[in-house]
Amino acid sequence: MARSSTPPTSREVVRRQDQRFQELRQQLAGLEFFTKGTVLARMMKCSKPRCACHSDPAKRHGPYYEWTYKSGGKTVNVRLTAASAPIYQAAATQYKKLKITLERMEKLSRQTLARLAKQAERNAS
Repeated sequence: MARSSTPPTSREVVRRQDQRFQELRQQLAGLEFFTKGTVLARMMKCSKPRCACHSDPAKRHGPYYEWTYKSGGKTVNVRLTAASAPIYQAAATQYKKLKITLERMEKLSRQTLARLAKQAERNAS
C-alpha cells in the first residue's frame, strides 16, 4: 500500500519539533550531578632508581586516579582516591550527556525559529 506523499504542513513540523524539544527538556531534568573533565588511572614510576618500576612498565605503581579539567585556560589536576574516582567518572559522563542534549536543543531551536520566522513573514504580507 502506497503512502500519501503530501509534505507535512509547517504547523505539523513545528508541532513535531516542539514535541522533540520537550523530550530533550525531560532528558535534561533526568541528569545527575555533572562536571567537565576526564578521570584517568595512571601507573607511575617511583623515586627509587633501583625499583623494578623503572625497567618494567608492567611493574609500575598504581593505579593512581586523577581528575583533569580546564579552568581559566589552565589545566587542573586533582588526585582522587580509588573510591571517589567512579563518582567523578559518572559526573564527567553526565556532563557529556548535558553537552550533547544542549547541542541538540540549540539545533532544533534554530530550525524551529527559522520556520516560525517564515510563517510570521507570510502572515505579515
